[in-house]
Amino acid sequence: MKLHEYQSKRLFAQHGIPVPQGEVAETPEQAREIAARLGGPVVVKAQVLVGGRGKAGGVKLARTPDEAEARAKEILGMTIKGLPVKKVLVDPAADIREELYLGAVLDRAARRVAVMASAAGGVDIEEVAATTPEKIVTVRVDPLVGLADYQARELAYGIGLHDKGRVRSFVHIARALYEAFVASDASLAEINPLAVVGDGQLVALDGKIVLDDNALFRHPELADMRDEAEEAEAERQARVNGLSYVELNGTIGCMVNGAGLAMATMDVIKLFGGEPANFLDIGGGARAEKVAAAMRIILSDPHVKAVLINIFGGITRGDEVARGIVQALEEVRPSVPFVARIVGTNAEQAREILQAADMVTASTLAEAAQKAVELANR
Repeated sequence: MKLHEYQSKRLFAQHGIPVPQGEVAETPEQAREIAARLGGPVVVKAQVLVGGRGKAGGVKLARTPDEAEARAKEILGMTIKGLPVKKVLVDPAADIREELYLGAVLDRAARRVAVMASAAGGVDIEEVAATTPEKIVTVRVDPLVGLADYQARELAYGIGLHDKGRVRSFVHIARALYEAFVASDASLAEINPLAVVGDGQLVALDGKIVLDDNALFRHPELADMRDEAEEAEAERQARVNGLSYVELNGTIGCMVNGAGLAMATMDVIKLFGGEPANFLDIGGGARAEKVAAAMRIILSDPHVKAVLINIFGGITRGDEVARGIVQALEEVRPSVPFVARIVGTNAEQAREILQAADMVTASTLAEAAQKAVELANR
């Protein structure tokens, strides 16, 4: 779950990170009122859950309240990477002298949180990593100890900060960012840019937090921040129905129970020359209603040309899955072919139900994948 910039910065502020005292507007008139309260020049920034706002014209400077209203009118309603802008953040304009990057991300390979800093702030860190990786300094944090002062100083010195006051401020912000990351069960938290402003202070001018959905039950106040308007409808439906769904770029829809089996299914599809259109895990013990919801989500993708169902019946009963498939077919009336491979608990009953519905079946994953690829290519 992604947080908007204004939400991320409010969370940063709760942990003591200095941020601009901006406000959110949903109309040009509100933007004008906010600018008048703030006084002086402001920056009007589109609030959408994608990057590249500046290049798309979603970040504009306004020197007066009238200009703030005009800039907000230009930004509100525009579309950035397919997402409509419904809110803008009006922040006081900053006298930026230097732009830094500071971020924390989960490093699964190291089983640590990696805290990264760079003197090349203000641009995508992925671009910096690809073109000038030597500009990124990284430390990995022992979860039992937390980010130590010496590690934060190592980051500061590594990106060229030597003034004692700035180093002290950077150490405070780095530790606060790590604390915010851990406290919110985030998978990513970054400040870009962390700016050195005219008076020499460090201020988080932009912020981004991505939360781990699996931990949201511990954070109802964060779960309430979800912006459903910016979710893809398929992903929203998957979340509502308790399904794990990731949209991909292929043509073969996949419905599988179990993440490992889903990964194996996608691998075998690619082995036989196909491309999976999604990752969808219905989980264990799925009932017919859940299976029907999964089918509707898969079939909502216009790129799907065939659907492969691969179910291993343990906790999940094969006949329940088969009934869900038939139920979904009756509701959706798809025009694409289906291939089903169901083994395990009540597999015989499942095959009988599917054969009665004139569905293509297979006894092995390899056979099912081959048939799905052939049908998708026709």
